[in-house]
Amino acid sequence: MKQERDYRAQLEQLSLEDKATLLTAANFWNTARVPGVNEILLSDGPSGIRKQTEGGDALGLTGSVETIAFPCLALIASTFDKDLLRKYGEYLGQIAKAEKVNVLLGPGMNIKRSPLAGRNFEYFSEDPFLTAELAIQYIKGVESQGIGTSPKHFAANNRENERFTSSSNIQPRSLHEIYLSAFKRVVEEAQPATIMNSYNKVNHVLVAENNYLLTDLLRNQWNFDGVVVSDWGAVKDRVASVRAGLDLEMPGQPDYSIPQVVEAVRSGKLDEALVDRSVLRLLKLIDRYTLEGEMPNYNKDNYHEFARSIAAQSIVLLQNEDKILPLKDNSSKAVIGAFAKHPRYQAGGLSKVNAYKVVTPFDALEAVYGDFAYADGYEFENLDANQKLIDEAVEAAKGKDEVILFAGFPENIESEGFDKTSIDLPDNQITLIQSVAEVNPNVVVVLQNGSAVATPWRNKVNGLVETYLAGEAVGEATVDVLSGKVNPSGKLAETFPERIQDTPSYLTFNRSTEEENYMEGIFVGYRYYATKDMSVAFPFGHGLSYTDFEYTDSNVKVDNDKDQIQIDVTVKNIGEVQGAEVVQIYLQNRASNIEMAAKELKSFERVELEAGESKTVKLVIPFERLKWFNPQTSLWQIDNGDYTVHVGSSVNDIHSQHDFEITSIDEPPIQLSLDSSLKDIIDLQDTLSHEIDEFGFDQMIYKMTSEPNLRVLAEPAPIRMLVMFGLKLSDLVKFVEKCNVRLKTGE
Repeated sequence: MKQERDYRAQLEQLSLEDKATLLTAANFWNTARVPGVNEILLSDGPSGIRKQTEGGDALGLTGSVETIAFPCLALIASTFDKDLLRKYGEYLGQIAKAEKVNVLLGPGMNIKRSPLAGRNFEYFSEDPFLTAELAIQYIKGVESQGIGTSPKHFAANNRENERFTSSSNIQPRSLHEIYLSAFKRVVEEAQPATIMNSYNKVNHVLVAENNYLLTDLLRNQWNFDGVVVSDWGAVKDRVASVRAGLDLEMPGQPDYSIPQVVEAVRSGKLDEALVDRSVLRLLKLIDRYTLEGEMPNYNKDNYHEFARSIAAQSIVLLQNEDKILPLKDNSSKAVIGAFAKHPRYQAGGLSKVNAYKVVTPFDALEAVYGDFAYADGYEFENLDANQKLIDEAVEAAKGKDEVILFAGFPENIESEGFDKTSIDLPDNQITLIQSVAEVNPNVVVVLQNGSAVATPWRNKVNGLVETYLAGEAVGEATVDVLSGKVNPSGKLAETFPERIQDTPSYLTFNRSTEEENYMEGIFVGYRYYATKDMSVAFPFGHGLSYTDFEYTDSNVKVDNDKDQIQIDVTVKNIGEVQGAEVVQIYLQNRASNIEMAAKELKSFERVELEAGESKTVKLVIPFERLKWFNPQTSLWQIDNGDYTVHVGSSVNDIHSQHDFEITSIDEPPIQLSLDSSLKDIIDLQDTLSHEIDEFGFDQMIYKMTSEPNLRVLAEPAPIRMLVMFGLKLSDLVKFVEKCNVRLKTGE
């Protein structure tokens, strides 16, 4: 790889027109070629390689190479398995290399703020810590094969409706803690080749032109040294986006963008140094990720088997009453639901790949169990109940030992480009489930969907299995779990609420075409339900097994020398079959004087155990993970004080909890602002006595502190409110400045 001086020498050989050419792609997928600079190819992911062969489009309308359709990230996240995500990334990178793709556009990292969001299937979780832990390994895996990645969509792209124009309006604390923190960690720990900016605005500034996000934060604070690439069509003003730090415009608009940039530089509207800045980044990207020589082939059958394995490990067993699962070998069976023969195994739009070999659940069940009764039960296009189809399904289910009923969201109600209006299954499927359960309670519902589903009918059936969009091996993976060949070990990476009205963003989600107001703050997903102590259908982290696990001997040790907390817990498989459990560690900050979630995931570990086997799992929480973003100082800080660790197998299924105290953190110097309360001044009156006397506040403070009724009224008021008592704002500004000098230096 070249040195910095080599890239600068290469830059000096380029004309202004050449440099402007490099800043916009040549076409839909390829970067531009200029003398001395190669082109590279970017291709969609993140759950397979969508390399188009007949021109480019964002809807999957033209042909693409045949490849492996892996499970969606919403399903894979349910493994809570960092090693598996690394291996998955390696497989994706190997396929990309074989197909001569230089940069894979993934992973999707947006937070699942609402289960209505149309693209949730493409994202990991409602939790930023889990998102970061898994995305880091995905990125490292892909990049280990010499293929670049593009974590997306930066930032706060949490709905599909009006995604090109709407503004995500978010307070600083929740912006940093919930919506930016996973991106921060992948930049710092995985160093992806590129980052893709989102379409939307953040706090009324288009992300493609947002200097704070693309330069101040991404570059100056997080030290990102890769390329910022636009989402396809996200650039409105190429000059403004260059100025903000967006390096590569996709797809190419050479007839428009090149002359616009050249004219702006020549007229003095755009500093050529900013153009050079982006070109240098692109030269490094192209050099680092250019593929040379013959690319290795890959055995599609082997990769299909890996897709099957990863899907089976990810599937979540939500409910298993009367141990209806695994299915019995010699029992009579009925298979119901059109999804059994026509599974929804992948998303449409940007995620849709030309699958190598799709095995349906119907075919996989038939291969294992032979003949069984079957009925469609419903239609995909007409969502109203079809009584003829329901009657056929009811007849098929009567008297059977086991009924496997496939249900889910058809693509016409869940896809990229629009948001759902409900999390209920279509009416025809709900009616089908209820009708079948009336004549036979031995029903297992198998879900195919991209995000959380309401399940008010679940008490009428015995089994419930979540497969999300399980990839081309959907049938084999599903039957592996249903049959017991694979013991389910997936855990929900998102909460399944009882109803959409219970969700924290219900009152604001999609209420305006122009903006989205994130009024719930940091209380997203399980943070909200746990803090409110609110019941849900299935909590974050939930997932059953065909065996049982026992947690014992948990303890917590605070190591101030290493700035970390160590948690040890012994987990034993007390059942009769091998299984895997995910130990989850949640933390509650009881030290802070501002609102905190009752539980936040801070560590997890997947452990595999033979029947009767036990292992001691050791988990570590670095103090760094205890930080929260202080909007007053714009800094991340840790509090000294009391905390609680919860050791569980879901956010609700807690096996032990431990209180501990941190005392070793150097407290940041207190800094005041005009919005600081008068109580802050009263509490600091001994330290700030000189400034209080100098500005004549001593009598006012004495009066406030000596009269209880007045004190109750005055203490919450901000310092700036003292103008109501005749004080000048300019004097208050000087007072605050002098106080801050005293607080910082002691002088």
